[in-house]
Amino acid sequence: MRLRNIPEAKNIVENSPFVVQNPCCLRGAWNKFWQNTHPIHLEVGMGKGMFLMEMSQRHPENNYLGMELYDSVLLRAIQKRQTMEKPMENLYFLCADARMLPDIFAEKEIQKIYLNFSDPWPKARHSKRRLTSRQFLERYKQILSLDGTVEFKTDNLDLFEFSLQEVKESGWTLISHTYDLHQDQQMNQNNVMTEYEEKFSSMGNPICKLVARM
Repeated sequence: MRLRNIPEAKNIVENSPFVVQNPCCLRGAWNKFWQNTHPIHLEVGMGKGMFLMEMSQRHPENNYLGMELYDSVLLRAIQKRQTMEKPMENLYFLCADARMLPDIFAEKEIQKIYLNFSDPWPKARHSKRRLTSRQFLERYKQILSLDGTVEFKTDNLDLFEFSLQEVKESGWTLISHTYDLHQDQQMNQNNVMTEYEEKFSSMGNPICKLVARM
């Protein structure tokens, strides 16, 4: 689906108090940014931000960062956050490419990474672009804490099978996985749904999820 360009998005993103500008300057100093030592959780490809906004309200003991490449998408998250009555001082956004993760975060700086309904990049020649590819798993490995985890959800079965294989062949430990999250009582406990998850599950699509650790 073609992404709709919103002309004013770039300017709004660059001037929003909710967006961290020049995040590479904070590499190794993110806890100083928040002025606390709370664990940092990162969603890569956060879309419109519903998932992280809910997580940040449920878990004030964590700091949350949402990374989104496209400013026209990030604009929607900014607009949504502006309507929130409750302040979320533990949530900020980044407009950046996920390939830059090791330049933005130092070793062991991130506790958890969320990948929710990532672009499947269905063509084989584009497999390296998938956020669960071994190339991206190596980037996550560089920034995750020793007990850090990656959580991935999708309704795309082919992408999920690919992801399971990449996790195993990259030397990660598969903690848990399911092909039908909403019917899995244990893994669905305290699950926070994304916009896409609500949409796809309402269509009857089973949601797949995996949790992996280095």
